[in-house]
Amino acid sequence: MTRSISIFGATGSIGESTFDLILRAGGAEAFRTVALTGSSNVRRLAEMARALRAEIAVTADPARLPELREALAGSGTEAAAGPEAIAEAADRPADWTMSAIVGAAGLVPGMRALRHGRTLALANKESLVTAGPLLLATAKAHGATILPVDSEHSAVFQALTGEDIAAVERVIITASGGPFRDWPLERLRAATVAEAKAHPNWSMGARISIDSASMFNKGLELIETREFFGFDPDMIEAVVHPQSIVHALVGFHDGAIMAHLGPADMRHAIGYALNWPDRAALPVARLDLAQIASLTFQAPDPERFPALRLAREVMRIRGLSGAAFNAAKEIALDNFMAGRIGFLDMAGLVEATLARLSSDTSLGNAATGLEDVLHIDHLARTRAAELAEDMRQNR
Repeated sequence: MTRSISIFGATGSIGESTFDLILRAGGAEAFRTVALTGSSNVRRLAEMARALRAEIAVTADPARLPELREALAGSGTEAAAGPEAIAEAADRPADWTMSAIVGAAGLVPGMRALRHGRTLALANKESLVTAGPLLLATAKAHGATILPVDSEHSAVFQALTGEDIAAVERVIITASGGPFRDWPLERLRAATVAEAKAHPNWSMGARISIDSASMFNKGLELIETREFFGFDPDMIEAVVHPQSIVHALVGFHDGAIMAHLGPADMRHAIGYALNWPDRAALPVARLDLAQIASLTFQAPDPERFPALRLAREVMRIRGLSGAAFNAAKEIALDNFMAGRIGFLDMAGLVEATLARLSSDTSLGNAATGLEDVLHIDHLARTRAAELAEDMRQNR
């Protein structure tokens, strides 16, 4: 029986890698593609939709709908636009859905996809950070499966296969340290967007690359580890590993540590989720350990990477603090990319936003529904934007 698939965030780096693997596995002859969504690159979205003979292609930008319709003319693929159209596309049942929309925008379609009781390959880390308990409860209620696609969480998931989770003593996720791991603080203050985007190991989109440079990406992954696997925050560690060969390590109470090694290629984690519970041959490089020669690790500098400290505070508070943290981070990133605040100001803006919200509301309250998450997301964005404007004026 032909498997049905959907890819949300098809034109991003994760979506492109997913598309590559689908094509290599037989494309439209092997899979029935239900929905593909993208943002501004509608030409590429249309190319993908034509190649996979998708039922519907959706752009997040309503202004680009005429362009998408023109690009799909005669293909048989329906065109739609806007956030609600993306959510409605997620209501179309698919056996396997890739959730790769960056940011909080990926939360709603991911939640809707889970209601069909199928498999959600989760590359959108913000979903677990902002609404982890709701996401997991939805999956459980509908008999759905969530498979992690972040390289670190896929590595932990694989290391735990066949193991008793009660025997786990510690979990270590690795970080490359990004392009700034050895920069002095004074130089970091003047870091540019172009410098922050230049990740030394991974080929990723601009926003994810900058999040990696600031370690906000790793902060999100710490929270994600806590939410997805249920480990106590004190069991979760982060370590800088410049080679990006070891993606995560799981330590057990007998002293053994299982490490997951692989090339810096997201097609491994995506391919694992696509073929789970089986393993299939993947077009990724094979490691030559003699050529690699050595693997190094170091503790992250808390002064250079304050995002990790903020993430640990969120792990302690839980409730709605993850949604506030993520929303403030996204506003901080927007402002840095626009040149309104400096690189180091991002962490300061997030911390100030959390402090402001803590005095206005109880961030530790558990979300009773998606509406609570979306409300705190909106509130945090509003407060962060106000604080960012203050920062800009005082620069």
